[in-house]
Order: sequence, then C-alpha cells, then structure tokens
Amino acid sequence: MNSLRDELNFLFSGQGMPYEKVCLMVAMVITVIMSVILSGNIAKDAKVAVIDLDNSAYSRELINHIEASEFMKVTAVLNTPQDPKDLFYQDRASAVVYFPQGLEKARYTGVAANIGVFYDNTSSAATSNIKEALNEIVGLDNAAANGDVGSSNDSLQGQLSLAARNLFNPQDSKDNGETLGFLLFFGAMFFTFATIGMIPRLRLSHQLDEVLLNGTPWDLLVRLLPYGFCLLVSWVVGLAVLRVWGDLTFSGSLLTFIFVQLFMIPTIGALSLFFGWTAANPGIASSRMILFIPGGFILGGMTAPTTFFADWVVKLSHVFPLTWEFHFQRDIIARGAGFGDIAQTFGAFLIYMGIVGILFCLRFNASRKELLAKQADEARQHKQMDRLAKELAE
Repeated sequence: MNSLRDELNFLFSGQGMPYEKVCLMVAMVITVIMSVILSGNIAKDAKVAVIDLDNSAYSRELINHIEASEFMKVTAVLNTPQDPKDLFYQDRASAVVYFPQGLEKARYTGVAANIGVFYDNTSSAATSNIKEALNEIVGLDNAAANGDVGSSNDSLQGQLSLAARNLFNPQDSKDNGETLGFLLFFGAMFFTFATIGMIPRLRLSHQLDEVLLNGTPWDLLVRLLPYGFCLLVSWVVGLAVLRVWGDLTFSGSLLTFIFVQLFMIPTIGALSLFFGWTAANPGIASSRMILFIPGGFILGGMTAPTTFFADWVVKLSHVFPLTWEFHFQRDIIARGAGFGDIAQTFGAFLIYMGIVGILFCLRFNASRKELLAKQADEARQHKQMDRLAKELAE
C-alpha cells in the first residue's frame, strides 16, 4: 500500500509523463478525430491524366466517362507524346490513361484496340478502385457496341481492351511500402525522443538562462547537429540494408535524397525543441512527441493512400513534417525524380520550414522577455529588501 501511495503521488506530481491526461487524450483522438479523418476506404476523385493521341470524338467520349466516375477525376489531357512517369511526380496523378492514334478508326472497322493504362503502384490500394472503374467503362462500352450490331450502327464492334502496367513497385513489395515507411517513421520518432527534452534539461541545469540572455536561437539549433547526423546515417544504412538484403527499388539519386534531408531533419528538430520547450522536465516533454510525429505517418500516404482522404484532410496533413518526408520518399526513391522534378514540392516545403523557424524564434524571444522580466522583478525585490534592512538598522 505504501508503494501504491508513493506511485500515485508521483503520477500526479507533474514530475513525469502526465499519463492521466495523455491516456484520455489518446482515447479521444482515436475514437473521435481519427474516425472522422479515416472514414473513407475508397479512392474518391483520384487524379487521372490522359494522353490522347487520337484526339477524336470517341476518345473525348471515353474521357467524359472517366470524368463521370466517382472514383476518378481527369486533371490533365495531353495530345502529344509524353513519358507517363513524368506525370506521377509530386502525386499529380494516380494513373495515366493512354489513347493511341487510330482508336476511333479501329472502333468503326472492327479492329481490336488497346487502351494503355499506367498505374502508380507505390500504394496498390490507391489504384484498386481505379482499375475496377476502368474495366467497367471498357466492359460497358464493348457491350453497348455489340448490342448495336444489326441496327443502324451495325458497323460498331466492341473489341476494346485495357493494356495495364504497374509502375514503381510492380511486385507490390513490402520493402518499397510499409517497411520503408516504418524506417522513416521510427527514425524520426526516436530522433524526437532524443531531442524533445533538450530545453527542459538545459533549464534544469540553468544553461538555458545563459543562452537566452547572451545567445541566439542558433545556439540551441546547433545542438541538434549530432542527433541529426545520427538520424541521417541510420536512414542511409537502413536504405542500404533494404536495397542489398531486401528488394527495395531505389530509382532516384541518393545524393538528392540526402540533400533534402539536410532541410527535413533540422525542421523536425526545431519542432521537437518547440513542443518540448514548456515541459517541466524531459520526461514530460517526451509525451508531446505524439502531437506532431504520428500524424504525418497516418495521413502522409503510408498507412492509407491519400486518395482515401477528403481534400481538407490532405491539406491539413501538411502541418506534420513526415507528410513532406513521404512526398519526397515517393518521388525520389520510388519514382526516380530528380531535383528539378520535385522543385515545386521542395519550394512549398521551404515555406513550411520558414514558418517553423519563425515560430521557434518567437518562442525564444518570448522566453527571453520572460526571463528579463523575472530578473527585473527579482532585482526590484532585492532593492526593497535592502532598503527595508537599512531602515531597520537605523
């Protein structure tokens, strides 16, 4: 009973993780917020690009059928040859439909014709509904054509078929999906555990006051360098293991991936310091990891395709740093994008990084003002005590 009483006192003392609050918060997040966010289990208006080399009334009719599907949304129609891979960068499309030249002529001459379809198989679940919808469109089109034989349109013959190809992860390897996602997620999570208690630790050792009075925010951010270097090395080693021992498909440049991490890791580190700033001790700070790391893993396209989420959920997910990380992972590692191919996403991330930097500097300056105000108040109290002591002495 004494042990139980002692542990209860510690639990509610504020010296460790406030589990009595965290457990309720997790329950509410999972049952209310996540049930709303993860309510979709089908692809809704997944982005589809069309390369229409036939540019005929028939091909435009097929495009309208694709647009009318609840699972797909045509975002681009190109009438010139294009490498389908380029249309997948930055998650601009989940599938690319290719209409060959002479498609309408084949339709009216009874010649078999193929529609090419390229699927982004970085997540097989993202394209399952698209495959079903396209097969249904082709099947209904063939049925309608064959049903008209013997009527005024007896020249129609339904011999249309799909020629599909899965890109980027054709074998649906888990090393290219879940395993790679866990590598990046757990790496970022333990990096946060290692750094989120830094400010409370410096406060308890009275080093933070010296930095606030005489230093700059860089004096705190530079302390992240050894942790960030360890994280970068661990990610590269993990990728090497998956590539050599597993069947990871690394299509892009390792240097491009490393270059992006030189911006990504400091951003995660700055957020770690920011969220742990007001914690009383490192133990309490560790519990705040849940506020900004898991959200990116859940909504960034690793646990479920982004096509399953509503537009507002996809936009909201970009407040989490790992959402950006998985954008870069899909483009660089899976799709083989160069830096020019991800320039737009990288530019948007730099804006995000700038906002994080501004918030961190504001937090630093606010703490400096609080410290100066506290010191001024203590100095005023000391003066009052000295004056009172002199009066008593007289």
